[in-house]
Amino acid sequence: MFAALTGLGLSTAAGLNAYIPLLVVGVLANLTDSVKLPDGYSWLSNWGVLAVIAVLLVAEFVLDKVPAVDSVNDTIQTVVRPASGGVVFSATQAASEVDHSTWMAEHPWAGWLLGIVMALAVHAVKATARPVINAGTAGVGAPVVSTAEDAGSLGMSLVAVFAPVLVIVALLAMAVVAWWLIRKVRRMRARRRAARGQP
Repeated sequence: MFAALTGLGLSTAAGLNAYIPLLVVGVLANLTDSVKLPDGYSWLSNWGVLAVIAVLLVAEFVLDKVPAVDSVNDTIQTVVRPASGGVVFSATQAASEVDHSTWMAEHPWAGWLLGIVMALAVHAVKATARPVINAGTAGVGAPVVSTAEDAGSLGMSLVAVFAPVLVIVALLAMAVVAWWLIRKVRRMRARRRAARGQP
């Protein structure tokens, strides 16, 4: 169960920022025994690969804080974040060791699929809410919200690795925030339609 929670936590973090959980997993696999990469994922602990991920993280960090540019970045990340979620879910052995399940070991695609779906769901909420936040704050909210998302991604990645049982609490908290954001987005859209005299 802990392996599944680790995978879910990391793929959730990937939905917020594709590169933070990849970097966390790769660095921890190199420097600690907290993450053991399964066969086929040793590339993720290669320092050259980690350097490329770090460069991509810096670019994402900057681009995601600029209003309007962040929406273009989110469009590009619609492919990258789910792919990252699939990688980190599988790379942390969640796909092969969920409750020592032989089914998961024999069907590695299941870990990929779970990671992709989780990261895509989080990304969809983020990408939908961001333009509304930008419009509602005249762009001032972009760097604030982006910084909170980066901190959330890092925090969730560390919790997933070191205290996976807390992933449940974090996921519940994120679900409440997502529900609140979706309601806020719907209200803002309804107000805009009403202001334009549309039904």
